[in-house]
Amino acid sequence: MSIIDVIIKSCVQTAVYWGNPVNDGYGGLTYNDPVEVYCRWEDKNEIFIDTNGNELVSKSVVYVTQDVDNNGYLYLGTLDSILDSLESSATPINPINILGAYKIRRFDRIPKLGSTIEFLRKAYLTSKNMV
Repeated sequence: MSIIDVIIKSCVQTAVYWGNPVNDGYGGLTYNDPVEVYCRWEDKNEIFIDTNGNELVSKSVVYVTQDVDNNGYLYLGTLDSILDSLESSATPINPINILGAYKIRRFDRIPKLGSTIEFLRKAYLTSKNMV
């Protein structure tokens, strides 16, 4: 069993993911509806280079079982836990307003040795207000 297999099998936590960030024309982003994904969430500080070439320190590193988008968001928990915290279920679920949702500043997809279809997927998260 490879290290990638071990990591994928350890993705037993649930996270909420907001993907497909699109410029809203007012300096912000809009996202697809949130979905639940399986992950292994590690709260740890790692120095990494983001897609703009900036050196940053992660708040969390998250291994996921599917591709995610840079500038998307991840939240450790379920959609139900987010809905329970909202005043109304009619309130749009914007990750910027969710305590504990963190921005994806870098996403790596590393192929398993000898495979072109199996990948180790790793997202580096930072606080919302980081440059």
